[in-house]
Amino acid sequence: MQRLRTILAITAVRLSIAYSLIFGLVAVIIVMYLTGSTVNIIRRQIQDSINTEVADLATVYERGGINGLMRTLERNAASPGANIYVVADPAGTIIAANILEIESGILNHEGWAGHPFGYTRHQDNGARTWQAMARVVELPNGMRLLVGRDLGDPERFRQVVGRALFLALAAMLALGVATWLVVGRRALKRLDLVSKSTARILAGDHSERLPLSGGGDEFDRLSARLNGMLDRINLLDDGLKQVSDNIAHDLKTPLTRLRNKADAALGEASNVDEMRNALGEIIADTDQIIKTFNALLMISRVESGSAVTGLSPIDITSVVKDVAELYLPVAEDDGFETRVDVEDGLLVTGSRELLAQALSNLVENAIKYGRDPSRKPLLAISARKKANQISICITDNGPGIAEADRERVTERFTRLEKSRTLPGNGLGLSLVRAVAVLHQGSLELSDAKPGLAACIHLPAEGSIA
Repeated sequence: MQRLRTILAITAVRLSIAYSLIFGLVAVIIVMYLTGSTVNIIRRQIQDSINTEVADLATVYERGGINGLMRTLERNAASPGANIYVVADPAGTIIAANILEIESGILNHEGWAGHPFGYTRHQDNGARTWQAMARVVELPNGMRLLVGRDLGDPERFRQVVGRALFLALAAMLALGVATWLVVGRRALKRLDLVSKSTARILAGDHSERLPLSGGGDEFDRLSARLNGMLDRINLLDDGLKQVSDNIAHDLKTPLTRLRNKADAALGEASNVDEMRNALGEIIADTDQIIKTFNALLMISRVESGSAVTGLSPIDITSVVKDVAELYLPVAEDDGFETRVDVEDGLLVTGSRELLAQALSNLVENAIKYGRDPSRKPLLAISARKKANQISICITDNGPGIAEADRERVTERFTRLEKSRTLPGNGLGLSLVRAVAVLHQGSLELSDAKPGLAACIHLPAEGSIA
């Protein structure tokens, strides 16, 4: 009983029951309407045939009198499938009839009997009552003539249709119950699997995922969505753990250095100038730590999707040109050869501020790390559309990054050995990758031969006319 209640609690089973009941009710109404209409048509046909025979008998009576009428009735009564004939005197006493007995009071009123009446047949010896409809006609001599028709055919039709309806509903009910059991059992099994997987996830097994049957039904679609949500939660959780670990390791040194400088300023500074210099270094270190925390906060906001309230179509061409206009003069003053190749009218869906920040990070990295003493430094900025993808690339001709390190440098606080002598916190490329993922794109680091090509690939929204 408990399992039945559990099955009936499933939405699919309840909907199946509701639809079956509605279908059954509609089927009964339609069958009853068709049956009633067909029976009425048959009865009207019977009435037409009785009216026709009454008119013929009236003609016989006019020509042959009562004797001719009786001979015609006797001949008609002997034919197969004959109608019912009853002749009574003015007092209502039956004189002649091809039936044994008729319901009392039928012959008292001229015209159609108000309702189907009962009668008995000679061959049944009155053991069974039959139903008929008839018309009573009063003859000129006061005698009464009843011409009727047995209603066996309409009633048999009604019975056949009734039995067929009963069998159809019984079969539908049996098939519906079988379907409910199959659907309910399958749905209950899927729910049990989901419940077990959920219990393991709540118990701490974050690698557990909801099962997929491969059928592509609503359970699979829901499970796939939930699995994606779990993957996202795990990614954010891993990121949080990584940030915590990185903060513990990578910020410990600058905080210790900051504390030592403050201690030295208190104990070793002998005059105001030395005190000012020490405080200036402390402020610079503090600003660097604040920048690191701000960068971590920005990455977390971007990865969680809360950095923007909504993405809108923007002209990425103008964004790239604005970044180039801001940084190229600085690069040229620093001895860089600069190149710009940006297509006009490139449109993407995104955040102008975040994309500008990501491009600025890439340009600053190229200026900071893209130098090779053996050649003049180069900074190239390009934006092109190919198919449905827009690629924005910042290219230098410096030492580049080894292929084995390209994935690692996009992680938080990762700095290669050759860059540790330069200012930075190892969060620039992490932010760029987070912004690219937020915009359903990607960050690609490749060999520029020589140098490094850092490209952000974004889905194109269209082109500005």
